[in-house]
Amino acid sequence: MGMIMSFMGKGGSPLTQMLHLDAGTLYSRLIGKEINNFNDFHIAILDIFNTINSALPGKHYDAPSHKEVEDCFKEWKVTEDQGKRDLFIKFMKKRVNLSKLDDSMMITGIVTPPAAMVAKRAGEKVPQLKAIKAIPDVLFVPTATVLALVTVKFSKRLLMGNTAS
Repeated sequence: MGMIMSFMGKGGSPLTQMLHLDAGTLYSRLIGKEINNFNDFHIAILDIFNTINSALPGKHYDAPSHKEVEDCFKEWKVTEDQGKRDLFIKFMKKRVNLSKLDDSMMITGIVTPPAAMVAKRAGEKVPQLKAIKAIPDVLFVPTATVLALVTVKFSKRLLMGNTAS
């Protein structure tokens, strides 16, 4: 069914389809907020992305950058009431991108559990780490994996300067 719809030009990303179906709902959510300045507009846009990401299971969508939202706000502010909805829908279709999975996060998630088990087994043989035997594997492995993933994410942000996400 999806292939047929794609050939007919009716397909698209789930967000595009959702925007066609729920553009009025998302726009009314934006208009329902009191927007006096850019900060109010930016908070409303981020709230819409939070709603989209919490409503759709699986993959999530990245919010647009601060500059993109600021440019949209400048254009939105001077547009008449009739064109604001079209401008909002055009902005959402153009600026909403599917969140990309990071290779380093994927590799860390795959490699860490076996490495944590090996480290725990090796640590049990060291006399100074006798307490590690008391920690069950069911707690040790997920904790080590989550800590490794958090460390990779924060180190990547620090090294790359990536503040969006």
